[in-house]
Amino acid sequence: MESIDPQIIVFLLIAGFIAAFIDSVVGGGGLVSLPALLFTGLPPSVVLGTNKIAGTMCSMTSTISFLRSGKIDCRLVAWLFPLSFIGSVLGAYTVRNIPPEFLKPLVVILLVVVAVYTMVKKDWGAESRYAGLTAKTKLLIGLATFTIGFYDGFFGPGAGSFFIFSFLLLGFDFVVAAGNAKVMNFASNIAAVITFLYLDSVNLQYGLIMGTAMIAGAIAGSRLAIKSGTAYVRPLFIGVTSLLIGKQLWDLVMK
Repeated sequence: MESIDPQIIVFLLIAGFIAAFIDSVVGGGGLVSLPALLFTGLPPSVVLGTNKIAGTMCSMTSTISFLRSGKIDCRLVAWLFPLSFIGSVLGAYTVRNIPPEFLKPLVVILLVVVAVYTMVKKDWGAESRYAGLTAKTKLLIGLATFTIGFYDGFFGPGAGSFFIFSFLLLGFDFVVAAGNAKVMNFASNIAAVITFLYLDSVNLQYGLIMGTAMIAGAIAGSRLAIKSGTAYVRPLFIGVTSLLIGKQLWDLVMK
């Protein structure tokens, strides 16, 4: 096992905590964790897999926090979990063969739609209006979960926002939508980690160091979200989604 510079360890711990604090609620932690891992000098081909190790530890912790607070629809997510998992496995495997760059313009457009729709509908997600699934909504949420899971394994930025948005469309309030979304993120992260490990595209040391800090960040972030409710989650969701839009636009312009 190679020795790691103590400064790198401290850097990964700080970046991991900040990333998880955000990601535990509305996703978007990759805005912090991916650049941080790249900064350490890891090859880009290994950064995605290493980030998934840390992300899995984060999403698992957030899932437990939301589950304990009763802010997850267990019956629904139990059914959707394998769809996100299978989609992510296929996505992580596909990214080894097809560059994900062509997705960036589409991702920007979709994130803009999500942000604008959420800002326009000011009372959206303030309280739960979920009344179960019809045959149509069951098909749509199943397809959406599989597709977002595939996207999360294949590329990733904004997956948390898309998961939350899909649950908001079903009528959940922001906090339960965030809780459900973290379970889907957990499924897609586990699947991606398994695939990246199989493809030997993970640095376990860096991933576990960052992941340890992410556990602490996820506990702090999810507890604050559960305590503060929609008044906290909604603006954070809009803010992080806007940052994701800016990041993707910047990447496109600077390409």
